[in-house]
Amino acid sequence: MSDLKNSPKTNFAFQRNVALVGIFLFVAKLLAWHFTNSDAVFSDAMESIVNIIAAFMGLYSLYLAAKPKDVEHPYGHGKVEFVTSGVEGALIIFAGIIIIVQSVNSLLLGNIPKQLDWGIWIVAATAVINYLMGHISYEKGLKENSLVLQSSGKHLKSDTFTTIGVVVSLVLVQWTKLYWIDAVVALLFGSYIMFIGYKIIRKSLSGIMDEADLGMLKSLSQFLNEHRKPDWVDLHNMRIQQHGSGLHIDAHFTLPWYYELRKAHNEMEDLYKLIGENTDRTIEFNFHLDDCKSFSCEICELQQCPARQKPFVKKIEWNEETIAQVAKHSLKDCPSERVFDSKTKE
Repeated sequence: MSDLKNSPKTNFAFQRNVALVGIFLFVAKLLAWHFTNSDAVFSDAMESIVNIIAAFMGLYSLYLAAKPKDVEHPYGHGKVEFVTSGVEGALIIFAGIIIIVQSVNSLLLGNIPKQLDWGIWIVAATAVINYLMGHISYEKGLKENSLVLQSSGKHLKSDTFTTIGVVVSLVLVQWTKLYWIDAVVALLFGSYIMFIGYKIIRKSLSGIMDEADLGMLKSLSQFLNEHRKPDWVDLHNMRIQQHGSGLHIDAHFTLPWYYELRKAHNEMEDLYKLIGENTDRTIEFNFHLDDCKSFSCEICELQQCPARQKPFVKKIEWNEETIAQVAKHSLKDCPSERVFDSKTKE
């Protein structure tokens, strides 16, 4: 298993600051609404309520994700990040709907804003703070492999664009006296953040359903190919699951059948270390050792093999398709056509 290189406590403390900043920005936007009586500013303030709820949900999920494994949760608590991220995406969509409804009402009722200069400066300041917090949160989420921090960052940055739209609409209204402009701009950005919410939900569902990450498989297989040993006969049935910031990797690893237990175990440990060096994430391995069969000789590069039954013919490259294949490889196999059979699985 690779070393723990992220800090759940640091992530928790940062998310707590995000929640506190969200409360401050919400109060500031309410103050701007009080001065302007702008429906667009009010909608932006209501969207900030979602920020606060999402931030505290993210805080709770980071608290759970940092808890150690127990009897009831043998894989840890990291999956909760996908759940809270999905709820956050749903809240973003809900906020978008509120903004759209409020914008339509403004167009129909012809609401007239006032004291726009105060509103412009206050809302602009919240936009700057929001974007900075969102950028820092997203970058930290990428570094720490935390979906919660990434989702919070995307949410805050999407909220920034909405706020910028409000500022632009206030400036245009003050300049042109066309009061319907702020409602139209808010309507457009309400649709935009709904799209952002959909993307967050899509990513969280893929994590909950353990959707295969072909990009991760491709990167890992390329790295292993470059450092592959001749006696590493085969690697197949690889599955990667994400649990919070950590990974769980299952695979079947084929070695020469005559290797004694200690030597086979050492080779498997070498493979673990190799994978661990290619990532900064915590990894839990669950590899099954397979012994080679007679058909394995045709794809085995071990030249000094005392038990070879067939000559070497062709090396099967490890890529995102071959390492995910369920059964052992042979020259007769086609990974895209091989069907899983529990009786032949090894």
